[in-house]
Amino acid sequence: MERILVVAHLLGSLLMLFSMLYSVPIVWSLHAADGMVGAFIGSFAGCLGAGLAIWGATRRYRRELQPRDGALLVVLVWFVLSLAAAPPIMAARPDLSLIEAVFEAVSAITTTGATVISGLESLPQSVNVWRHLLQWLGGMGLIVLAVAVLPLLGVGGMQLFKAETPGPMKEGKLTPRITQTAKYLWLIYLSLTLACFVALRLAGMNPFEALCHAFSTVGNGGFSTRDASVGAFDSVAIEMVIAVFMIICAINFASHFLMLRERSLRVYLRDIETGPMLALIASSVLGLAAFLYLNGIYVSAGEALRHAFFNTVSVATSAGFSSQDYSAWPIFAPVWMLFLACIASSAGSTGGGIKMVRALILVKQAARELGRVAHPRAVLLLTLKGSRVENQVIFAVLSFMLLWAGTHIVLTFALLLSGLDFGSAFPLVVASVNNLGPALGEFGPAGSYASLDDLQTLLLGLAMIAGRLELMTFFVVLMPAFWRR
Repeated sequence: MERILVVAHLLGSLLMLFSMLYSVPIVWSLHAADGMVGAFIGSFAGCLGAGLAIWGATRRYRRELQPRDGALLVVLVWFVLSLAAAPPIMAARPDLSLIEAVFEAVSAITTTGATVISGLESLPQSVNVWRHLLQWLGGMGLIVLAVAVLPLLGVGGMQLFKAETPGPMKEGKLTPRITQTAKYLWLIYLSLTLACFVALRLAGMNPFEALCHAFSTVGNGGFSTRDASVGAFDSVAIEMVIAVFMIICAINFASHFLMLRERSLRVYLRDIETGPMLALIASSVLGLAAFLYLNGIYVSAGEALRHAFFNTVSVATSAGFSSQDYSAWPIFAPVWMLFLACIASSAGSTGGGIKMVRALILVKQAARELGRVAHPRAVLLLTLKGSRVENQVIFAVLSFMLLWAGTHIVLTFALLLSGLDFGSAFPLVVASVNNLGPALGEFGPAGSYASLDDLQTLLLGLAMIAGRLELMTFFVVLMPAFWRR
């Protein structure tokens, strides 16, 4: 019980911090005169009041966080803040059920990018800003932000940082203090967002749409202000800007930090994941461009390359923007892109999926085992960029992969049981667990998740949170052993 009260105290602080974010859509609503000021002020008051009440009721319970406390807090944050973010969405679209509104908030905060809303062009500007702001916050991680700005989280902050940040190897720190590390990461994040906004303005976007797309691009979220996504602008310049920033933000932010500190691009060459990620994306773009051109999908090689480049980068980085309805391409192309969404992004980035480092460890471990079969007495070490990977990390990756595969299987069967066909169920699960957003067919980039019933929507929302927390943090809280002393 004490653990719950300690976590609740910090959760109250985070709710109060989160309520301050409502100032952005409130100001924008006043500027745009879209009639949503009252809804946002009411949501702000409710969020602040709830946070203050929880904080005040549990103020006696303060101590250094333990690893289990950090895991519990991180899981609760994603659930509670999704609930706190939903009221303005319901106010703007009264036709949405509570589950649908919460799903939209979950999709935003987890940077998944799936939506149950159509007619985005008619949505109040402030609500669109709110949706995209949530994606931006979720990209770097709300907990990382809290560690950076809340002094009371300076004690035990490492437990939160490790529980929230993605990747199998989380022991390294960029600076001696974890709060300082979080501040530097957020400074880089802010700088990239500003650069993306300026670039989109220069490419021809108006300030409102440039701001929204800068938020969702840097967060690799994939929300747009248009139903047709980036394809509605039909601009090569806009597509190139967004694609470049999606790639940048799919690289480990620690590498960006080291590059700035050392002032050398060689940092990226030393990085375990950057080279393989770029090579995989580049080869996939060229291969799919040739595939689309040879199959007559596009009449010119340039057009095939343009759309293959943008959509492949978008899916591979798990952003989920689209310039074309790629689910209508020959089936090989979208399925290959879904595969890329599972592995291409780097750990410590805003992308989703299992991360490139895990994929590399799996491939090298498979080669290692084959080598042992061929040479039983050989001593074979698993290394990445000359550094040995400890067996503990290998076992953790193998366990993660088993859990990852099991999650896909169980959720797919659950959706099949609910009445969906396999061709819809499995892509939906892949798109949700790996935080991609658009799936295939009716639920692809040209559609939405609006036709799903409440049970299906709820299951996929849980899948998004589990995927965003990289499964381990999510599922450990469900274990009976977690709650024993």
